[in-house]
Amino acid sequence: MTGRNTPISSSGLLPMPGTPGSSWATYQSRMANLLQHQDTKVLVAFWLFGLINNVLYVIILSAAQDLVGSSIPKGVVLLADVMPSFFTKLIAPYFIHRVPYRVRVLVFIALSAVGMLMVALTPPSKSVSVKMAGVVLASLSSGGGELSFLGLSHYYGHISIVGWGSGTGAAGLVGAGLYVVLTEWWGFSVRDSLLFSACLPAVMFVSFFFVLPLEPLRASSLQKDYETVPSQDLAEDDVEDMPTGPASSALLAPGPSNVHTAYSMGHAAANSFENNLRRAKSLFVPYMAPLLLVYIAEYTINQGVSPTLLFPVKESPFTEFRGFYPFYGFLYQLGVFISRSSTPFFRIHRLYIPSVLQVGNMLLLILQSLFYFIPSVYIVFIIIFWEGLLGGAVYVNCFAEIMENIPDHEREFSLSATTVSDSGGICIAALVSILLEPSLCAYQVAHGRGWCRQIEAQQG
Repeated sequence: MTGRNTPISSSGLLPMPGTPGSSWATYQSRMANLLQHQDTKVLVAFWLFGLINNVLYVIILSAAQDLVGSSIPKGVVLLADVMPSFFTKLIAPYFIHRVPYRVRVLVFIALSAVGMLMVALTPPSKSVSVKMAGVVLASLSSGGGELSFLGLSHYYGHISIVGWGSGTGAAGLVGAGLYVVLTEWWGFSVRDSLLFSACLPAVMFVSFFFVLPLEPLRASSLQKDYETVPSQDLAEDDVEDMPTGPASSALLAPGPSNVHTAYSMGHAAANSFENNLRRAKSLFVPYMAPLLLVYIAEYTINQGVSPTLLFPVKESPFTEFRGFYPFYGFLYQLGVFISRSSTPFFRIHRLYIPSVLQVGNMLLLILQSLFYFIPSVYIVFIIIFWEGLLGGAVYVNCFAEIMENIPDHEREFSLSATTVSDSGGICIAALVSILLEPSLCAYQVAHGRGWCRQIEAQQG
């Protein structure tokens, strides 16, 4: 076992070979037994967290056209799908550390399952508002889950960010692709597809309670009890949320670490509301702003512009106009998955560059919707795929930068608080899309391209 002052490798996973108390043989043994077992479980667990936490959100957006029809802008669905998540991320980081992670997971599972059942089981004769209420519940679960699991990644080091980023990217790919497969290829009804989706949150339960190594949370609880004087009388459940070192360090070192000592000395000050506000302000320019910008641009494309990027059916691989919108979503999510899985191989440190490029994509596709100058739908396919690459890259590299650059005692809050930017960007994009999509469609109709009006007729 490593001692309290044993140096840790640059990855934060294992002691460096040649340090006191270790040997190359010991290092190899730990590499084989720990890295290939515990860290693999961490990677798988966070991959599943990212997948399930985001997959329902993507399925709802992919089904937006079928849920509300063409007469209602898809931005309405986007608002219901993201506004509750935005307010959750805006407020919850300042108090959610008092709720144990195991309780949060159970609440998220219940909210998502009930929300999807409401969306699926609401008869067509009922008001759209009932379906939107179900979307709101799923959104609360998604927002709380994102800030909680990113905060939880502080206990497990960079490998958890790799798993989370790839899982969230896969969620987009699986969600959009699954909806296309179920409804287009296999002929499932929208209702049956959504009922199937309501079963997916059960995977989150298995991932947290049976796949994720919980020793870091338990170890941090014991260490906090050891280092905190009895007069502080902290609640037992609160100790789960104490910032600690990476997973493998907690597993290897049973004794208190320097991180925990520093934590206990400044616990009250570090978690004060005023200090958290100060931290949030310092995060805006380097991390929140580029994340906000890229999400405004890409979700304006996805919800406000994509429904109007239509071509003659005979010049496309589809048999109906309604096939364009979900396939655009699938290509976008494919790009997101690839870029969110890329941090072990490729890093972006200048986050503003891909954000500005995304704004360029948005302007280009708005011009295409208006003036129809791109000669082939396959060129638009490439642009949408590139859009996904840029958006996913900014997201995962933003949190990787926080993991590397923010001091340990501020990292858990910073990871959670920064999530408000993506939801804030989506909210702004939704408001823009509610006005933009009808305007683009009206312009097309006025200039002899009435394809956007034919989608509703095909649905009927």
